[in-house]
Amino acid sequence: MVVPRRKKYRPWDPEAYSQQTFSPTERLPEDDLVFFLLDVVPQLDLDAFYASYEVETRGQPPFDPTLLVCLLLYSYCIGIYSSRKIAKACERNLAFLAIVGDDRPDFRTISDFRKGHLQQLAALFVQVLELAAEAGMVGLGNIAFDGSKFTGQASRHKAMSYGYMIKEEERLKAEIKALLEQADKTDTEEDAVHGSRRGDELPEELKRREDRLAVIAAAKKRLEDQAQAAAEEERQRQAEKEAERQRTGTKRRGKEAKPPSDVPEDKAQCSFSDPEMKMMPQSNKGWDYATNAQMGVDGEFQIIVACYVTDASNDKEQGIPLAEATMENFRQAEVELPKEENGEAKKIPATLDSGYFSEKAVPGMEKEGFDPYLATGRQKHNQGKVAATTTETLPEKATAKEKMQAKVSTPEGQKLYARRKTIVEPVFGQIKGARGFRRFSFRGLLKVGAEWCLICLTHNLLKIWRHGRALKAS
Repeated sequence: MVVPRRKKYRPWDPEAYSQQTFSPTERLPEDDLVFFLLDVVPQLDLDAFYASYEVETRGQPPFDPTLLVCLLLYSYCIGIYSSRKIAKACERNLAFLAIVGDDRPDFRTISDFRKGHLQQLAALFVQVLELAAEAGMVGLGNIAFDGSKFTGQASRHKAMSYGYMIKEEERLKAEIKALLEQADKTDTEEDAVHGSRRGDELPEELKRREDRLAVIAAAKKRLEDQAQAAAEEERQRQAEKEAERQRTGTKRRGKEAKPPSDVPEDKAQCSFSDPEMKMMPQSNKGWDYATNAQMGVDGEFQIIVACYVTDASNDKEQGIPLAEATMENFRQAEVELPKEENGEAKKIPATLDSGYFSEKAVPGMEKEGFDPYLATGRQKHNQGKVAATTTETLPEKATAKEKMQAKVSTPEGQKLYARRKTIVEPVFGQIKGARGFRRFSFRGLLKVGAEWCLICLTHNLLKIWRHGRALKAS
């Protein structure tokens, strides 16, 4: 019987392999992201991170802040946001070992550094934007603005509706009153029990009720402020609509709209775990506590030029703040703005979807130096391209909406606006899909906004790194 020849395999000896020493520089590609960050991060101005350590000379020497900044930036770039997962990666991942070496920080050190320096990490956004501009990656030919909802650390199970708050407030006040009356009645009898104490200390049970009453009162005040702001916005919208109806001479259809109420609805909710989060509609997922993350993206290389978060559930009032934030970042990063042939400042084209349109948004953005192109209504998917028009055919008393609709319908407007969804929407997809960031790790708008800046600046770092690799390959 002929024995078939056995297939030859590469040698495998796990025991010998486990004794070998691995160097990240020998095992990782020379153009790996981690080496790019190791070169870039020390060039950034990190004095603000070192300042907090200079006032404390006691204890063991801390980890170098540059090391921890580089570690966090690399982690956020590759989609690892948990301090425990980062610490674990420092023990078994070559790229992380290239940053930390043999002295590896534990998860508490990483977590405390991120919490204590969150605002300083967010401030690096401008420095990274400056790097992108120096690399020629900010073209200013079309800046697209958009927003997306991201959930936070607010629990729906630790929330209360406005109607229930009123009932709970009345119940707690009644219980507190009963406890105080009982305390007054038995005060003399308890003197012997209290001994050397005064005898008038606040009972723990009463203290808990008063604390809860204060929390409910603060939540009620927040809901009432939100209701008043929403009512004022609705009154303004109705006034604009009525003015438009009077101008065009059209008759009112249906009943006259009821005046908005300044009092919250009974079903309006507030979360006690993060009161600054608001219930917002989610894409195909109903409602949840979230923030509205805004960004402006340059069309040349999808570099994010502005970012912040807001508790407004829609984008109607965000056009002007986005324009202001973008120009402020350009000023700080010393980005050279385009100019006309006569030397005057040239308006920067900006494209926004219909959710941003309002009569005051257009002149407000123009004042900041933008040439805005805003959709005035949602276009159906099965609807063909709008016929090209010119602003010359507009009536003398055309409204701001009609003027903008005609502007977007021009050949230049259609060309610019068609690129909007290919500029900004893929960036949200890269952040949510590729990097897996869908929920903020912190509570409170200030901290959430800082983490959003951290997400956006690491997006820009990835773009700069990939651009550099492409140039070397070409």
